[in-house]
Amino acid sequence: MDTAMQPPADAQGARPRGFAGKLLADRHSVPFSIALHLVPGALIVAAYTFVAAPLVRAMEYPIFMAWAIALAIVLFPIQLLLLWLGKKKTGRFTMKGVVRYRDKPVSRGKVFWLGAACLVWMTVVSLALTSLDNLVYDWFFTWVDYQGAGPDGTTYLQGYSPQLVLTTLLICAPFTGFTLPLIEEYYFRGFLLPRLPQLGKWAPFFSVFFFSVYHFWAPWTVLSKLVFLFPGVWLAWKKQDIRISIAMHPGTTLLMSVVGLIALATGAYSM
Repeated sequence: MDTAMQPPADAQGARPRGFAGKLLADRHSVPFSIALHLVPGALIVAAYTFVAAPLVRAMEYPIFMAWAIALAIVLFPIQLLLLWLGKKKTGRFTMKGVVRYRDKPVSRGKVFWLGAACLVWMTVVSLALTSLDNLVYDWFFTWVDYQGAGPDGTTYLQGYSPQLVLTTLLICAPFTGFTLPLIEEYYFRGFLLPRLPQLGKWAPFFSVFFFSVYHFWAPWTVLSKLVFLFPGVWLAWKKQDIRISIAMHPGTTLLMSVVGLIALATGAYSM
């Protein structure tokens, strides 16, 4: 057979070597996994500080857009990394064999009801725990000096005209409302979580804790995130079906983005 027609060695079953091989291993060490959880958060803060914030301030748009840009700068390359790892493993750009919990072992109907329950839980509990975020912020994090920093989720949008806020949300919502949280689920729940078998039943808590800490731009929300994220992550791990945590996390951000846009557009809510 002509060697030019043969698929890449990785597609024939050879295990990728080097850093790609370490990423694709069935098990990540705990220190390595912690680094893979937290480094993206540090990069997001750096992208905000040195690129996104100066750009958005020059445009005179709400600083919320700067965080959306910083998240995109980091998370879209992470999605490309997952696809590249798929190519190293199979010879084509795919998440198959890289992102796990995608074999759909749970019936569609059960995923719907479990996902809906988790979505309601995350929406209601995250709003109910705003007072906890306020308390933690006032006690420990008033020194954080990001523009718009604070426990109120609308702080990043305050001080601008309603029209400019609405324009900002319309631009950002497709990304912050669904696409970027979806990439987070693929990376944190589909790629990192399944590679912690040595932690047993503690793996979901580990995932939620370090995903919460990864939000370096809002450290006062770690405790509330532990509460409202855990059920969906635990179910995704227990059932080995990432659709459950996707329904919870991107589903909730999409719901809240749509409700917020409608409220602003109709005048039911004003900044």
